[in-house]
Amino acid sequence: MRTLGELLREGRQYLSQRGIENGEADAWYLLEYVCDIDKNYYFMHTDDIIEEAKEEQYRLLVGQRSRHVPLQYLTHTAYFMGLSFCVNEHVLIPRQDTEILVETVLERIPEDSRVLDLCTGSGCIVVSLLKYGRRLQGTGSDISEYALETAGKNAAKNGVNARFIKSDLFENIEGRYDVIVSNPPYIRTDVIPTLMDEVRLHEPLLALDGREDGLHFYRQIILQAGQYLEENGLLAFEIGFDQGEALTELLCDAGYRDIQIIRDLGGLNRVALGKKCGKRKK
Repeated sequence: MRTLGELLREGRQYLSQRGIENGEADAWYLLEYVCDIDKNYYFMHTDDIIEEAKEEQYRLLVGQRSRHVPLQYLTHTAYFMGLSFCVNEHVLIPRQDTEILVETVLERIPEDSRVLDLCTGSGCIVVSLLKYGRRLQGTGSDISEYALETAGKNAAKNGVNARFIKSDLFENIEGRYDVIVSNPPYIRTDVIPTLMDEVRLHEPLLALDGREDGLHFYRQIILQAGQYLEENGLLAFEIGFDQGEALTELLCDAGYRDIQIIRDLGGLNRVALGKKCGKRKK
């Protein structure tokens, strides 16, 4: 039997010895998750004996983390735009980089707009837009039924009314939208083996692989999006740091205007925007 303090020290040492980045912090988060405590409770009860079942659960999770299973998949929770999202092995873990995409769209989207989020995954983009936007209507689509199930839970969890559709890009999409937003798979196939183990071994390949040059899904979306966008509608993507020039060219060739590449706080290309030409349909 271990005390809270002993178990935490054991977890930190175990992860650190196995080279887990941020292992000390992760050991704490796993203890917090298993025991449902915060740091105030911990410091007041450091010498409390932990229940045997919780001790076993903690050791099991620490063992999984030592094998590079992402922390968020172990706690089933990720935070994005100040909101809590359920995550699992069927969806990408929401990342802070993607918040730039959401913030950029929120700055430009009129109230009462209709939003389509392609490749929605966990639903973090469309849910955040509906949560913080003004009277928006939101639809998320994905090819994975498991991802859509997770996205639906996240919409309910965060109190927004989003619609989710199983669709291979625009295959089952109907109607027109004021904004189409997407964080599609954009990593080149030959780069995937070089990714950190947490990503390469555990996050869904379907949501990562952008084919040979990483641009496959951008081309497909840009080619078809005009049929589903209102005139002057906004098309917005998250992009890789080295894809700004390519996206500018793709959007320009497809007749989009007001094309912009937005950089993140680190100065890297992160978002590509373009507007469909013409007058807004009434």
